[in-house]
Amino acid sequence: MKKTIPFLFEESVKKFSNNVFVWEKKSSKYEGLKYNEIHDSVYNFAIGLLDLGIQKSDRLALLAEGRSEWLISELSCLYLGAIDVPLSVKLNEPNELKFRINHSECSWIITSQRQLNKIRDIRSELKSVKKIIVIGSSTDLREDEIAYETLFNRGKEIKHDKIEEFNQVWNSVENNDIANISYTSGTTADPKGIMLSHRNYTSNVEQAGSLLEVPESYLSLLILPWDHSFAHTVGLYTLMKNGASIAVVELGKTLMETLKNIPKNIKEIKPTFLLSVPALAKNFRKNIEKGISEKGPKIEKLFNNALETAYKYNGIGWDKGKGNRALLKPLLWIYDKILFSKIREGFGGRLEFFIGGGALLDIDLQKFFYAIGIPMYQGYGLSEAAPIISSNAPHKHKLGSSGFIAQPMELKICDDNGNEVAMGEKGEIVVKGENVMLGYWKNEKATAETLKDGWLYTGDMGYMDSDDFLYVLGRFKSLLIGNDGEKFSPEGIEEALVEQSPFIEQCMLYNNQNAYTVGFVVPDKAYIKKWAKELEIDLKTKEGHTKVLNQVQIEIDEYLLDGKYQDMFPQRWLPAAVGVLDEAFTEENKLVNSTMKVVRGKVVEYHKDRLDLLYKPEGKNILNESNYESLSKLF
Repeated sequence: MKKTIPFLFEESVKKFSNNVFVWEKKSSKYEGLKYNEIHDSVYNFAIGLLDLGIQKSDRLALLAEGRSEWLISELSCLYLGAIDVPLSVKLNEPNELKFRINHSECSWIITSQRQLNKIRDIRSELKSVKKIIVIGSSTDLREDEIAYETLFNRGKEIKHDKIEEFNQVWNSVENNDIANISYTSGTTADPKGIMLSHRNYTSNVEQAGSLLEVPESYLSLLILPWDHSFAHTVGLYTLMKNGASIAVVELGKTLMETLKNIPKNIKEIKPTFLLSVPALAKNFRKNIEKGISEKGPKIEKLFNNALETAYKYNGIGWDKGKGNRALLKPLLWIYDKILFSKIREGFGGRLEFFIGGGALLDIDLQKFFYAIGIPMYQGYGLSEAAPIISSNAPHKHKLGSSGFIAQPMELKICDDNGNEVAMGEKGEIVVKGENVMLGYWKNEKATAETLKDGWLYTGDMGYMDSDDFLYVLGRFKSLLIGNDGEKFSPEGIEEALVEQSPFIEQCMLYNNQNAYTVGFVVPDKAYIKKWAKELEIDLKTKEGHTKVLNQVQIEIDEYLLDGKYQDMFPQRWLPAAVGVLDEAFTEENKLVNSTMKVVRGKVVEYHKDRLDLLYKPEGKNILNESNYESLSKLF
């Protein structure tokens, strides 16, 4: 039997015809669309696309917010053997959209009404595009634009006459046909188009089943962007295979309004699990702690005691309740009853766990959510692997790890020469399986560097422990490299500085075979203003700036010998010189990508003069003119 995405969906519709597939709020309350209803819609829209002239291997860009039409549009493309090019709604730079659409040679674009102007602004430069299909009510369509609804209704009208041709088309789609061209964020050069086949996706869905059992009763509010590879495979296709349900975040008039709908929608839809990334996890925690703080010092103290008890009892999950910890169980039960269960009600009351993807989630956040009874199980993957490689799960987890390996899949850890290292030794994570991409679209050089003899070289560093858990340590390209060739991943230090110092909002360390490590720090402006006000420090004066810079240095010195955190990290990798910046790393200035990861190469390029200064004698003193100038601009 074929293992394409259309075949996967057909099987699910046979088994789960009357289950709700998509919950969507288009009026005042959520309403469900069943598997058979989505199936009918896919046939109608796909036949409309077929009538428009879309053929096998044509590329269609999909630029829209998560909604039922997004899913119907992608499935319709895939039924026709066409290739979907999903684009992030966070792409606001005309050149970023233009590059992806032109590079993939899209003939068609499906876009929502609120994204339409982005396409119109670059329309004259999209030479291969024939027509733009617009989702949503739009009365001022141009000559080369057509409403989604018009095509949908056309497909419905001619379905009877076209059904035989349509069935032949979707049955002719092969396992190794390209399903998606999914673009990387372009952190070092032009974005690369990852070619993922139908079988890449369906095999990864099967592999996901080896990590986590998904009953048809599961329901998830899909809060990540739907073009995100993690949301795509886990949120859409894994749930589809198992007859489970997804819910759509209620669209606001703006992106900010949509984000504000998430807590409300969680309470309304009562999900059983959620997909998350670190930025969301931090936001959830911040809101929980704010709510506790507002209840007064007594409740806050009680909550902190409850957390400490839970941390001791839970350990790292693998050893939960073992040994003397068992004595804490009755006390933890009481804390859960009076505190943690109330917090869980804010998430709808049915939430069993989060699955974390994207960047690594720090151990403190993992312990926090585990304590309140909604564990956040860390997983690991990358788009080139469709994307799941490993994950923790309810039945098997170690906090701090990225879980156990999905099956069937091969994984090895290799040294710089590509030789496999022993268990427990660090090296590059290399994987092999049916989920591994076909290659990069029109980029043979990058394909040859990444795929070797069927193995995918991830560019990530990690190791396997004796219990077969994978630990991911960061990107090889982000490594600090000393002048003796020794390497160290900076992410843990950067996260610690941001998490444990209220004065530091963002941080990036650098060492490329230099005598010492340096760092860029973005001060937390709001906190410093509050701190200065309490201490009656004038932030408009050089004296005030001196006090701020000295305080930042004190925060960093806590990690040196005799400091509070002296044993956390090797001393040589801590910053010996610090550049204080007046501008945050943002998507707007291209210093973070769409998944909120710092684009290190671009930071280095953007702040080259400041970096050079940090390796000069005057740069080693935090009280230097460049740092004073930054604070003058900030305050």
